Amino acid sequence: MNKFRLAFKLVRDRRGFTLAELMVVVLIIGLLAGLVLPKLFPKVAKGKEAAAKAQIELFGQALDSLRLDTGRYPTTQEGLASLIQNPGIDGWHGPYLKKQIIPKDPWNKEYQYTCPGTHGDYDLASFGRDGQPGGEDEDKDITSWE
Repeated sequence: MNKFRLAFKLVRDRRGFTLAELMVVVLIIGLLAGLVLPKLFPKVAKGKEAAAKAQIELFGQALDSLRLDTGRYPTTQEGLASLIQNPGIDGWHGPYLKKQIIPKDPWNKEYQYTCPGTHGDYDLASFGRDGQPGGEDEDKDITSWE
């Protein structure tokens, strides 16, 4: 019985971690985060770039379907909104997108649509993270003509 009370008293007296133990754990977690997080950020950027390319491809398919029905692409003024709502184009049999909103690019900015385009029948682009033409890495433009 005495052994039981002694063991219970030792467990009861030790109620938590010391400050030194907590600091060691925080330091280890910080070091691990410092090693792992920088390797994940490029993958996030590549994922956003791939998502923008996929959305531009889907817009292209929808624009091609609209052109097959109407004989033309929507003008710059009619824009991508003509894929979900008829702006008065004869032969329009849409909507040409499943959702009733035009999605924004992965950086939460509007896609840039111009028709007639300088690189083809139409130009469709996302200007990347900075929202400005040109740039490198995450600020790089993702376009329908490349």
